[in-house]
Amino acid sequence: MPTQSTQDSILQRLPSIDGILQHPRVQALIGEYSRPLVLEEARSLVEELRSQALSDSLDEADLARAAAQIPERLRERISSRLSPALRKVINAYGVILHTNVGRAPISPAAARAMGELASSYSNLEFNLDSGKRGHRDLNFEARATRLLGCEAATVANNNAAALFLILNTLARGRNVLVSRGELIEIGGSFRLPSIMEASGAALREVGTTNKTRLPDYEQAIDEETALILRVHPSNYKITGFTLKPRLDEMADLARRSDIPLVEDVGSGYLFSTGHPALSQEPTVQEAVQAGIDLICFSGDKLLGGPQGGIIVGRSDLLGRIRKNPLMRACRVDKVTYAALEHVLIEYEQGRWQETLPVYRMLRATAEEIGSRASRIADQLARCGFQAEVVDGESLIGGGSAPEERLPTRLLSVQPSDLSAAQAERRLRRHDPPLLVRIEKDRLLLDLRTVFPDDDELIVQAFQSLLEE
Repeated sequence: MPTQSTQDSILQRLPSIDGILQHPRVQALIGEYSRPLVLEEARSLVEELRSQALSDSLDEADLARAAAQIPERLRERISSRLSPALRKVINAYGVILHTNVGRAPISPAAARAMGELASSYSNLEFNLDSGKRGHRDLNFEARATRLLGCEAATVANNNAAALFLILNTLARGRNVLVSRGELIEIGGSFRLPSIMEASGAALREVGTTNKTRLPDYEQAIDEETALILRVHPSNYKITGFTLKPRLDEMADLARRSDIPLVEDVGSGYLFSTGHPALSQEPTVQEAVQAGIDLICFSGDKLLGGPQGGIIVGRSDLLGRIRKNPLMRACRVDKVTYAALEHVLIEYEQGRWQETLPVYRMLRATAEEIGSRASRIADQLARCGFQAEVVDGESLIGGGSAPEERLPTRLLSVQPSDLSAAQAERRLRRHDPPLLVRIEKDRLLLDLRTVFPDDDELIVQAFQSLLEE
């Protein structure tokens, strides 16, 4: 253990801040970035060296090497600090709407529209025909109402906000009828009863967990009832001895009782595709045609667009929601409107199943995925990896079509000199990060959720394991 005098000698050899800043390569950093930024990082780096010296983890030789490396370490630290934390990842998990990695990827057309609108001015709240101020829903609403056949539409920043606005506007201080089987909890431990309480609405439970009949709603209606709410349990299923009223029965009850009926359809599945995995998923079109007064749903799930909470339905009710002061707190910006409009254009043109990434991934067959996986397996085998293609299953995810699985083919890789956990960690830290599953000490990659242009990046990520 170094003596106090030795430790003092080491501390005295710490480079001075002024000396560091005068170094030619550090001067170049100051010119490239700024003096305050370089100064802050230099002070932080010297303090780290001081702490290491005081903890006896640095001797004089170590300190000399560390001092010589300061210009390079400063460049690395500044580059890391200024690199965006939010970046592209390659999702090889096989979960199409993976909440943790951003749910639905948007189409190239929508991405281009977002970039163009973000970097310029726009007619967000300007009516080009009249030359006067307009409202930001104008263009989106026209397209949504034409597409869905509803009276009005608006957008909040997510579906929880959309439901909150509906409850706060139409049911504050009054009762909302909800089936006990629909008192859902969404991601992040947010529960429907908590959202209702925060909105000022009072929950009135009807029916039972597995069976709720129309008379259960009828008998619960009184002068304090403001809304009837249906919520699609998008992240779980109740099966077996179950029952719930049909949409048209609920709509008829709402009309007879003069009480608005609201449905949270969750995933934003606009129109039926006939895909077997989505056979139990309610569509927005069905809810509109059934005469439901207000419908809310997500934009970044099966709709295939950006994050947003879309509300469609009666114009008088939407008008009240727009006048709620909280609408301004929950509204979306021009970039979201740009993406949503271009996604709806894909629907209007009838091309959405071919152009929206979510539906291309849903429609991909196990044979198509397996063919891509085989090509990558051959390349990895030539690099020395044990790689093969095996049967597997993909998930839709994102609180949509719970328990539904899609047959797929998986790329199975066993690194030779690393454990699966070690390889997974290194791939996750690669640039761009590659996200894979581990099963029985093998890495599993599902190319259903990997864009074909990224196949070569997968090979490069695995090749990097051989270089470390």
